[in-house]
Amino acid sequence: MERNSPVPPSVRIDPWSDNDLELLSLANAPELMDHLGGPETQEQLEARHDRYAALSADRTGKGRMFRITLAKTGEGVGTIGFWELTWQGEEVYETGWAVLPGFQGLGIATTATTAVAEQARAERKHRFLHAFPSVANAASNAVCRKAGFVRLGACDLEYPPGRPMVANDWRLDLRPAV
Repeated sequence: MERNSPVPPSVRIDPWSDNDLELLSLANAPELMDHLGGPETQEQLEARHDRYAALSADRTGKGRMFRITLAKTGEGVGTIGFWELTWQGEEVYETGWAVLPGFQGLGIATTATTAVAEQARAERKHRFLHAFPSVANAASNAVCRKAGFVRLGACDLEYPPGRPMVANDWRLDLRPAV
């Protein structure tokens, strides 16, 4: 597959399952975790995997996690999801993603982000979906722009907890289009 392919490969988002720990381990690569405080330990990965599986099993609208899957081959190429967050006194959804290095630059993250926004919209619970990529993460900021998010500005966050970072606050209105 060529990196500069004008048509992104067809992808789907599949609910996170107990079988996705290996994909999460692949997404724990140093180059993918650079803006997020570095790779996690095996124990941290297993705890994250358990949280992802529990979130996807929960049907109360708190969010969902997904594996990003190539439609043609069924290969898992990344992770994406949305979850509840109280942001500036308002209940919203937050989203985040990771696409494995060999599949970056193909439009996969943008396609998956658009699909996860539709899943969040279908919950009919919160009006806004936010993303908070590091200001230094040009690729994730581009995904937000291409997926239709509006940049509200830079903000100070801690991620992981205890590690300060400056992020861009991107917001997508989940109200149904008229």
